[in-house]
Amino acid sequence: MHPIVARRERLILYLSLWIVFGLLLATVMTVGGRESVLDSVKLALPISLLLGVLSLPYWYLVRVLPADSTPLPRLAGTWLGVGVVSLAIWISAGIGWESLLLRISQGAWVEWDFTPLVTLLLFSGTIGLLVALLGHYMLAAFERSVQAERRALELRVLAREAELRSLRGQLDPHFLFNSLNSVAALIGSDAQAARRMCYLMAGFFRKSLSLGGQQSIALAEEISLAETFLAIEEVRFGDRLRKKVDVDRDALTLAVPPLVLQPLVENAVHHGVAHLVDGGEVMVRARQRDGLLELTVENPCDPDRPPSRGTGVGLANVRSRIEALFGHRGSVDVVAASDHFRVCIVLPASPITLPASPAAMPSRAAVG
Repeated sequence: MHPIVARRERLILYLSLWIVFGLLLATVMTVGGRESVLDSVKLALPISLLLGVLSLPYWYLVRVLPADSTPLPRLAGTWLGVGVVSLAIWISAGIGWESLLLRISQGAWVEWDFTPLVTLLLFSGTIGLLVALLGHYMLAAFERSVQAERRALELRVLAREAELRSLRGQLDPHFLFNSLNSVAALIGSDAQAARRMCYLMAGFFRKSLSLGGQQSIALAEEISLAETFLAIEEVRFGDRLRKKVDVDRDALTLAVPPLVLQPLVENAVHHGVAHLVDGGEVMVRARQRDGLLELTVENPCDPDRPPSRGTGVGLANVRSRIEALFGHRGSVDVVAASDHFRVCIVLPASPITLPASPAAMPSRAAVG
């Protein structure tokens, strides 16, 4: 459908412009002394609106003959022919309308010299059609710009979704790789612990697979996943691994990306506590303040620990996901001191649309 006709406000504006054109034409007629003001308006307004109607189909030719890709001879020849036909129709209609007005006013057909009227209509009609043609090309350029912007936005959204799927998909294999290494290390020394670890891993992966495909989950469910992971690692490290979860009660129903804490908790264990002879405490904290949700994972570390040989995708994935999902509204800050390591994630505090399971609602308390 024609974009001007499709929207009422555009059609009203378009007709209003042609009414203004008609009033200007009536002014020229009146100044020329050929018509009275009322007679000039009666003649000029209807034929001006007719010229507007005649120029509406230009839109379809504008789309077929874009100015930037149509050969100039074809473009000029086509529009010259269209203009001649439009002017011929308009001038004929103008003469017919003027004859009818004279017939009504004088009660009979009279002889009248239409040469000045034809000259005026030819000149004014040419200007009006050229302005209409230019306006249609400007409207077409605007429509193409809007469509190009919409396509670019859709491509950015698709690219971001693909990136998020790729980043999210790397988390489970990364954790699985490290967990299987832990099970392999326990099989020879403590088969019962290895079996218990496999059981906990099965529960963890079952839960993470059910939540990982969602865009966001309740913080309570994310905390539950982190605690399950720490329970898995407690099988391996025993009393060397201690945990503390401190979460604001009103933050439990806020939305977070799934599996956003697990890589950080995993790093805290494997790159922090694992290198300490006496072990250490992994702290998970969540606070809501000033419309933001702050998630913190902190752990002690050995300043003399050997360089990590891991793939290092965990923290990088979390940072990339937060940036892709929230842009400047989210951040990941890292504090790496000689004796401790802390990662703080800041997200917009927004409630989850689906209620969290009561079983996954840990109380605000220190768990050790």
